[in-house]
Amino acid sequence: MSAAPRLVMSERDARRLEALIASPAAQGLATARQLEEEIARADIRAPADIPPDVVTMSSDVVCVDESTGTEHTLRLVYPDAANAAEHHVSVLAPVGAALLGLAVGQSIDWPMPGGRVARLRVVRVPYQPEAAGLPE
Repeated sequence: MSAAPRLVMSERDARRLEALIASPAAQGLATARQLEEEIARADIRAPADIPPDVVTMSSDVVCVDESTGTEHTLRLVYPDAANAAEHHVSVLAPVGAALLGLAVGQSIDWPMPGGRVARLRVVRVPYQPEAAGLPE
């Protein structure tokens, strides 16, 4: 696996995700522990200071699995809004936690179900709430 890339996260996302990780629903989940580690190493910024090409909560993101060439378009959401049919992926899903905080062009190795390691690269962030100026 390669070195973990630099992550950028909004104060708002970090605060809400810390509450989610502490909730009974997330207790014992390996992904919650991994997400906690991601938050701990992230560059936490005010929402207005988040670059528009960074994947944040409620962002639409286009990424590619570099090992298969498969391109995926999804929205990163909290678990209660996850919906596979609409490509709304929970931040507690392995791919959701992997993409949070990455910028366009960055890649991350992430363990997937079945033991495969996916190398995901962010191609575009067509929508990001912070760039759209949405209030907290």
